[in-house]
Amino acid sequence: MSASRRRLLLSTLALCGAALATVPAHAQAGGQPIRLVVGYAAGGPADQAARLFAVALGKSLNANVIVDNKPGANATLAGREVVRARPDGNTLWFAASAALTVAPNIMRHLPFDPAKDLTPVAPVARYYNMLVANQKEPFRTTQELVAYAKAHPGKLSYGSSGVGSSNHIAAALFARQAQIELNHIPYKGNAPAMTDTIGGQIDLLFDIISTASSYVHGGKVKAIAVGSPKRSPALPDVPTFRESGIAGLKDYEAGGWYAIYAPRGMAPELARKLGQAVQQAVADPDLKKRYADVGYEQWNGNAQDVVNTAARERAQWATVLQGVTLD
Repeated sequence: MSASRRRLLLSTLALCGAALATVPAHAQAGGQPIRLVVGYAAGGPADQAARLFAVALGKSLNANVIVDNKPGANATLAGREVVRARPDGNTLWFAASAALTVAPNIMRHLPFDPAKDLTPVAPVARYYNMLVANQKEPFRTTQELVAYAKAHPGKLSYGSSGVGSSNHIAAALFARQAQIELNHIPYKGNAPAMTDTIGGQIDLLFDIISTASSYVHGGKVKAIAVGSPKRSPALPDVPTFRESGIAGLKDYEAGGWYAIYAPRGMAPELARKLGQAVQQAVADPDLKKRYADVGYEQWNGNAQDVVNTAARERAQWATVLQGVTLD
């Protein structure tokens, strides 16, 4: 486990323990807890982000919020779990954007329609990827990488945590906009992909800034660029892709987001109240600090912001991932 992930896990456990004392007795003993479904395994970045958020949401609702991990099928199994639940506010989805914007473009048998079968509640946070390379690569900047890739078409490889993952589409978008050819090597998670990047089995890897920064600081990999619109406070000396001066990358952005969704058919007034509770949780100072410590940006917005963003990104990835299928 990387140092940044270890800090996040310890922070999560400490905050969860402290918050239990604030949960009302009826919520702990007899009341029905709110189930926050996560589409990834326990211990990963999405799970840890969800557990931090669950504490803040529990304070906002004065209720017990538990995280329920339902990993699989690009997180769409979690979405299916929520779609099938009663729209009474007791089951919510801590949704990662890929399940809503990427999966519809690469899964022919998606178990639900993200635009029709769910009730958007409110956004939670954004995150960004960065590109790292093996230390032995002959390039150190985006400009040098692109020049090398054009001089050696098809030679460079990049890893991902699987087809349709956020780091897969970040690399696919980068290659498309930079007009270069890269070979995709999917793994069963970011950790083995990072191990092989460090070892030189693959050349490149996009990873979440909060995870990759510890390997950069430790000298295990070299940082090429970050996919955020502005430089990351975690790595202020690493430029953005937009700073490269390459025309195709002037608007480049690589990352994702988390938002809360509920089952379809929820009463508008209940959805509105839940949205307000989520907004209050997102504004919680403890959550803001803990998210900032690991590179997440709080996203203050409403349900319509989620709808608009998801629709725009679904259309974007439809072009980038044309011809890519997962099932």
